[in-house]
Amino acid sequence: MSHAIRASRLKSHVASLETMTRFVLATLALASGVYTYLGVRSLLDGSATVVFFAAIIYSVAVSVAIYGFWTYLIRFLPEMRDAGSRLALFGFMALGSAMIVAMSSWLNAAALAGSAAVEQHLAVTLEDYTADLDQAHGNALGALSLLPDIQRASERFARLAADEQATGALTGTSGSGSVVQLLSQMSAQMDELEATIEGSRDTIKNGFAEGQERLAAMRSLVSAPGAIAQRSDQFAAEAVALAGVIAALEQTSIAPSVTRAAADLSVGFIAPIADGGTVDLAGRQDQVMATIRTSVEAQSKALSEAAAEILAQPKVPERRYVPLTSAEAVLRYASDFIPSWAGAISIDLLPAVLVGIMAVVQSSLRRTEENVEGADRITAGDMMRSLELHEALLARRQTAAAPVAPEEAPVTPPSAEPDAHPQSEPDERQAGQNVTPLALGDRKRLEP
Repeated sequence: MSHAIRASRLKSHVASLETMTRFVLATLALASGVYTYLGVRSLLDGSATVVFFAAIIYSVAVSVAIYGFWTYLIRFLPEMRDAGSRLALFGFMALGSAMIVAMSSWLNAAALAGSAAVEQHLAVTLEDYTADLDQAHGNALGALSLLPDIQRASERFARLAADEQATGALTGTSGSGSVVQLLSQMSAQMDELEATIEGSRDTIKNGFAEGQERLAAMRSLVSAPGAIAQRSDQFAAEAVALAGVIAALEQTSIAPSVTRAAADLSVGFIAPIADGGTVDLAGRQDQVMATIRTSVEAQSKALSEAAAEILAQPKVPERRYVPLTSAEAVLRYASDFIPSWAGAISIDLLPAVLVGIMAVVQSSLRRTEENVEGADRITAGDMMRSLELHEALLARRQTAAAPVAPEEAPVTPPSAEPDAHPQSEPDERQAGQNVTPLALGDRKRLEP
């Protein structure tokens, strides 16, 4: 009896939840349609009327498809008893779920996290431009790192010229001569190179300051309130301006000029003619100038190598800001919006849980009914209908088996023929005794 009660309760619960199941499916389908409308509206271009009706039609189609798909499954899948049919329906459920995700869930995610995803795209782009500006600024300042070496070389040549002129430290004879002229010439070239590098400092500083202003404007657009589409357009304008500043900084680098100047030190070395009054002094001047030439070549090589290292630094890649729609941003930065994706997919695929629940309940119900005895499966209504049918069958049999009563003769007045048929009355009483009450009742019911 316990199995019968359990089966009866399961059936009553399934019947009572049918309306609730339809309500849940309709609500989820409607919610998915609303968010699909919001997502697809951001993808369409054209007049407001065209966009509105197109988005409405698409969202209605999605809602109807979702409701119909899960209604079919929740009706048929729990009724499947063989493994093959059930596996086939599970396969169709997986295929339909993938199609629902493709046509609805990503649009739901765009509606839930589209603005945040676009802001994420702006923030990532801002970081890239910040790194580009820093790299361009560093490349431009690379040549300034050569200033200490150039200053030391200039000071060394100037000091040697002064010592040679005052004490004759190099040739042994003081005074202004060819050696002093050559040393002064090298010091002057170093000073010119230093002035060139120093002149680029202000240009680099101004360019970097302008780039910082552009970055500040872009940073404010990322976190500013308002429609994300307008902020994205303003961000794009600032990004174009910043790209120009970065390119200008790349061209401001003085490293190529340093390389050429360092090469001119050795290649363009011009030694004056020894002007010593004696042959001995002239010879000593030639020896000192040869030494200076070797020193200038070493200095030129060192500067060229340092400038080559600066030029070997990676260039700033050309970057172009590409605006993204909310749906595209959600797809690109999906890993950053996993909760939004989970919610969007759950709205569409939550009915799969209801399908599973109904399948488990129907399977348990079938197993319970298998253990119920035949008598326990009959309800009171079934018994009442069986009794009524039994009584109808008995009445029909009795009607068919009862003899047909003879027709009664017409009654004549007593005064006409008092003794005409003396045996008629006993015969009629005997005939009346042969008719059963059930047969008389049936005949009365049959008479019009």
